Amino acid sequence: MLLPALAFARSLLEGRLKNGGRALDGTAGNGFDTLLLARLVGTTGRVWAFDIQTQALENTRGRLKAAGAEAQVRLVCDSHANLSRHIAEPLDAAVFNFGYLPGGDKSLATRADTSTAALEAALSLLADGGILTAVLYGGHPQGAEESAAVQAWARNLPQERFHVLRYGFTNQRNCPPLLLAVEKRPLHNQQ
Repeated sequence: MLLPALAFARSLLEGRLKNGGRALDGTAGNGFDTLLLARLVGTTGRVWAFDIQTQALENTRGRLKAAGAEAQVRLVCDSHANLSRHIAEPLDAAVFNFGYLPGGDKSLATRADTSTAALEAALSLLADGGILTAVLYGGHPQGAEESAAVQAWARNLPQERFHVLRYGFTNQRNCPPLLLAVEKRPLHNQQ
């Protein structure tokens, strides 16, 4: 069965993240991805979740608390473009679910410039063998611009160092989400 982009992104994370891992949720939103990451890394792991909206972080905090998974998560109220100011450890995974806060103010959405800066910062922290997922929503003008910019960024990553997967449905109405998954290849295994 072919999975929608968001579900496929989550399945990639489930296959990669282990107990004790380190992960980033660059777009906390309502906390679904943050909770998944927290469960995957377990109590000995660490998750950093970023959002510029306090409402998003409160939604995430509530979801984590209800699941008993808040101890291993650090919520950061800052732009994901500034993530290197808050994280110095290597990451096993990084997750971005771009767009706007579901149920929130649609005028507050991620932007091409800060999103590509955040992806670049996350990639620099990604450990060898780590994975980065980015779900893009091109169905609104700002989202279309962001999607184009992020895809251009991904196309320019050197194939000797990164595998980049583009995954999405091409025959669905209303501009379905698109997933980009980036795997950082170990330096010693560049074939």
